[in-house]
Amino acid sequence: MGRGKIEIKRIENTTNRQVTFCKRRNGLLKKAYELSILCDAEIALIVFSSRGRLYEYSNNNIRNTIERYKKACSDSTGPSSITEINAQYYQQESAKLRQQIQMLQNSNRHLMGDALSNLTVKELKQLENKLERGMTRIRSKKDEMLIAEIEYLQKKEIELENENVYLRTKISEVERLHQANMVSVPEMNAIQALASRNFFSQNIIEGGGATFPQQTKKILHLG
Repeated sequence: MGRGKIEIKRIENTTNRQVTFCKRRNGLLKKAYELSILCDAEIALIVFSSRGRLYEYSNNNIRNTIERYKKACSDSTGPSSITEINAQYYQQESAKLRQQIQMLQNSNRHLMGDALSNLTVKELKQLENKLERGMTRIRSKKDEMLIAEIEYLQKKEIELENENVYLRTKISEVERLHQANMVSVPEMNAIQALASRNFFSQNIIEGGGATFPQQTKKILHLG
């Protein structure tokens, strides 16, 4: 069955009226948003509920849109006046954007140390504070990266130490078996050569930028 037509009149039931208001309000806001995106239209929507609550939507500053509406309604001489008002509005917005771009470019030049002679003492102090805050953030980020690198190196150090202990245990076991004549000399030499390849030399460790404690270096030399 299709949906029946709803008679457009005031809903007497308070609960039903509030539910209908919420549904229709959300649909109206959604349609206004879609219209502004699809058609690049400037939209300002204002809704007051029966309880006096305000709901609004605007894809631009709602006050600017209202002022633009007032200007358009105040002058009813003809279509050309609306065009002139729109042109004037966009000229003002363009001038504001150009001014903002100029301010950003000047700020970037000041941060790079250029064009400082025209700044007042107060502006120089503000620039100094801005640079100090930037340096603080850079140092904080650098410290975080160093801490992460140290934690990684410590983890690798523990892994190397565990591996060295394991290899030393295996060598001791092989030597014990060799003394009991259970492993031949060639097999013994092959196992020791294989184990020795798993140790990192001191030059490799220092070349990788890591500094290991003295106890770990002793373990490496024991291998």
